[in-house]
Amino acid sequence: MNTPFVATQRSLSRRSFLRGAGIALSLPLLDSMTPAFASVAKAVTAGKPDNKPRRVFGICNNLGLLPDQFFPKQAGRDYALSPYLQNLKEHRNDFTVFSGVSHPDVDGGHPADNCFLTAAPHPGSGGFKNTISLDQYIAERIGHLTRFPSLNLGVNVQQGQRSLAWTGSGVLIPCEEKPSDVFRHLFMQGTKAETEGQIRKLELGRSILDAVAGQAKDLKRNVGAHDRDRLDQYFTSVRELEKRMKMSREWENKPKPKVSAPMPLDPASPREYMEKVRLMYDIARLSFETDSTRSIALLLDSVNSPVIELGDTKLNDAYHNLSHHGRSEAKLSQLKAIDEWHMKLLANLFTELKNVREDGEPLLDRTMILYGSNLGNANTHVTTNLPTLFAGGGFKHGQHLAFDTERNYPLPNLFVSMLQRMGLETDKFASSTGTMRGLEMA
Repeated sequence: MNTPFVATQRSLSRRSFLRGAGIALSLPLLDSMTPAFASVAKAVTAGKPDNKPRRVFGICNNLGLLPDQFFPKQAGRDYALSPYLQNLKEHRNDFTVFSGVSHPDVDGGHPADNCFLTAAPHPGSGGFKNTISLDQYIAERIGHLTRFPSLNLGVNVQQGQRSLAWTGSGVLIPCEEKPSDVFRHLFMQGTKAETEGQIRKLELGRSILDAVAGQAKDLKRNVGAHDRDRLDQYFTSVRELEKRMKMSREWENKPKPKVSAPMPLDPASPREYMEKVRLMYDIARLSFETDSTRSIALLLDSVNSPVIELGDTKLNDAYHNLSHHGRSEAKLSQLKAIDEWHMKLLANLFTELKNVREDGEPLLDRTMILYGSNLGNANTHVTTNLPTLFAGGGFKHGQHLAFDTERNYPLPNLFVSMLQRMGLETDKFASSTGTMRGLEMA
């Protein structure tokens, strides 16, 4: 005999629910709406920004790197540089290389790229829902300090399907793929009419928030104690959003920074993959140099890239097909050439950040760069032993931190260390178990 469902709390009447329908999309899910299935909201403690501006640049190449060419054979500080890391030898003391790290329970092969900065488990499963990404976690807490809370960039991205940036509600944030558009938003001042129009949009947004908050207060009288607590959390988030909108209005009235760099020319074809990567690195450097943002994510969607142009090296197959090399010497040779280009572009980024000074310090020392992949080996789609390189940001680098390649160490621990270096008071992110062992602040 089936036991009938018994509600253990007062439910909203149909009339009360319909009266609040106008704000339902803005409200958190309430126990009164779905009595037996509510989840407890997690309290988030906002930290205080560090006294020095610090930045985070998360880069994911979703086809990774050839493991035997990337990982050093020795651990510690006296390790011999691997073939790929030879391209970064001038910056040896500016980065740490990790082996034996991964996101616990992040499986599913290619879909795992969406979890590179979230570490949300089982992305390939039915009903998967993502969680907040590292860049957006930072943007929510210190994004008001800069004109742009964050930038979400991409190269050859399959729009609507892939992104590194996800909101606290698990919603995908589309990537910006045109360097010229990003440059224009960052550095080109709009006309007076355009500025006034943007301010009107912000004022409209604030008026809508006022209306939504007013209706929610009426709804609050008709729900249980647990729901009232959750509505209080909602009101807090609304107030924080209002503060950010106020800051946005103030930024609209401030001149944008001037840079000597010219407007970039957008590559005409996805075949110009490496030029797109170079331009995005330039955009990131300029953004940090002008303190326009302190949080950037960049997805290099190699899966969605065709046969790419690679200088004098002739490629005869698409990037994705090359990654399934099956130990073919011809494919491996082409993949090595691609990976070498990636390392050289990364080395150039490090050089340019070191050449920029902020209060007498190299900008690289204040910029944390995470370069890695969601795949440990694209040929087999495994999501363990992820090739991971972490540079800059004020840490003691120059080492290979080697963890167990079979029973991996949690990569989210690095995220906790990064957040703490940003000055955010937290000891947890996603499936972390603490801070990154062996990585010390300088």
